[in-house]
Amino acid sequence: MLNPGDTAPPFDLPCSVEDRIDRIALAKIRTEMVVLFFYPRDFSFICPTEVTGFNQERQQFADENATLIGASVDSAESHLRWARELGGIGYPLLADEGGAVARAYGVYEEKERVAMRATFILDGDRKIVYALASPINVGRSVSETLRVVRAIRTGQLCPAEWKPGTKFGPSDRHF
Repeated sequence: MLNPGDTAPPFDLPCSVEDRIDRIALAKIRTEMVVLFFYPRDFSFICPTEVTGFNQERQQFADENATLIGASVDSAESHLRWARELGGIGYPLLADEGGAVARAYGVYEEKERVAMRATFILDGDRKIVYALASPINVGRSVSETLRVVRAIRTGQLCPAEWKPGTKFGPSDRHF
């Protein structure tokens, strides 16, 4: 799995977004940050809770100048059908058929032939600044991902449970 400081591997693949099929290339995204999250499969049990959770908070991520992208090994057509079943998804679901992008990020599960449940936050230079992998049977926290995006944007030291607006004195600036 790639780590903070690594350069994010590029991609240019089909995706579903806002009830249509399109393409998305990492090189063409102009936001300050990108939140790329991998999930195992469409039409599964845990994945819709994450995908819809990110969708509910997509404006919060946009307000932080961050683009959300979900990715799995399913086709863009599968993503489109699933997104419609979920009531619509307003951010791209990347069709990483064959898992080349998941492999490039080091999060492809060869035995199951799916992407692991993993999250990467990329900065404006498309360096990885945050990487997290979860067991396939445990969903990730959308609110924690948003908190981390906000913490990174401060450029300050942000302890566990930090929330926007929390101030620290000079003596609190140690690791």
